[in-house]
Amino acid sequence: MSDPTAQDPYADETLASDPISRQRARHQTGRTSWHDWVFPGLWLVYLGQTVHGVSVHSHGAAALVGYAIIIAFAFGYLLTLNQSWDGSHGHLFWISFTSIIVLAMAEPIFAHEDAFAMLVYIAVVFVAAFRKQSVWLVGGLTIIAVVAPSLVPSWNAGPDWNMAITLPLVAVAMWAFFAILQSNVELTKARAEVARLAAENERSRIARDLHDLLGHSLTTITVKAELAKHLSERDPARAAAEIAEVEALSRRTLSEVRAAVSGYREVTLSGELATGRQVLRAAGFVADLPKAVDDVDPNYEELFGWVVREGITNVVRHSRGTTCTITVGRNWLTIADDGTCVETAVPGSGLIGLGERVAAAGGTVVSGCADDGPGWRLRVDLPANETVSVMTDPAQAQAGT
Repeated sequence: MSDPTAQDPYADETLASDPISRQRARHQTGRTSWHDWVFPGLWLVYLGQTVHGVSVHSHGAAALVGYAIIIAFAFGYLLTLNQSWDGSHGHLFWISFTSIIVLAMAEPIFAHEDAFAMLVYIAVVFVAAFRKQSVWLVGGLTIIAVVAPSLVPSWNAGPDWNMAITLPLVAVAMWAFFAILQSNVELTKARAEVARLAAENERSRIARDLHDLLGHSLTTITVKAELAKHLSERDPARAAAEIAEVEALSRRTLSEVRAAVSGYREVTLSGELATGRQVLRAAGFVADLPKAVDDVDPNYEELFGWVVREGITNVVRHSRGTTCTITVGRNWLTIADDGTCVETAVPGSGLIGLGERVAAAGGTVVSGCADDGPGWRLRVDLPANETVSVMTDPAQAQAGT
């Protein structure tokens, strides 16, 4: 049988934090721990009152039976409590639960009124197993514990008013204790879920970054390698220069991939425009790109760098045109080409990832066929807010809300 903690990296923390979670896992695996017996077992010391009652009211074989009932009750109580943590109430719970009730009903024969101390432990089981539904059960036990001793004339005992206070107080205290444990369970679950979502967001970030990095770089390497192939016979020197650029780009891409995986990478708009100019030239495009980006909001430079990278990659891959134009403002950017545009084209994972980045910064992405001419057009608009700090990762945006 597999360990339930093997599939969950946060299970060890969950199981260590509260007994209820430990019990759920151990019920699934059939294993128990001494912690589950020792802590509740310490409170069995109060059965000393019943032991005293047997020693006073029974002798010989009757006393042995009374002591045996106490021992069996103690074991049954621990077993029942052990089975009641998670509220599953299986067959073993109901067998042990019925057994301790029967034993508690039989013990007054041997311990007289002192046997009703057992009802305190039954009240604890009621609270552990049934929570709010245990109110009426505890009330009934309290009435029995108070009134029953006075109903047997031979005992010469009046109503036990101490039990009218002790039993409800113990029940309320245990209800609060179990409520705290349950709150801890819910808190632990919430923490585990937050950790799981953070890990999932991190995986999405890495996947998106790798797509952006590798898609752009591999496209550039392919274009330059094809150019070098065509130039190898006509212009060996230029072909060698293109191959050298492919080598340098490969090394830079490897560093960027390592940085993306570790979470440390820097993308700048000016750097992507410079790289994009080379890529477009190698692919045979006329590049109409901004010479300077001084007017761009500094908060948006990195995000616009990702936009330029994805946009140019798509132009080189899919466009059949000859010109690529990039226009940039303080909080907007457009990329357009003069190739053939198909309205029914389905956005790829790159545009989807780009949309997530822009949405995290509160902006919008519009892509499709240009309204004023042939070709494809990508436009990104961001809030015109001087104090905006761009979050290029949706996970960061969620953490900040």
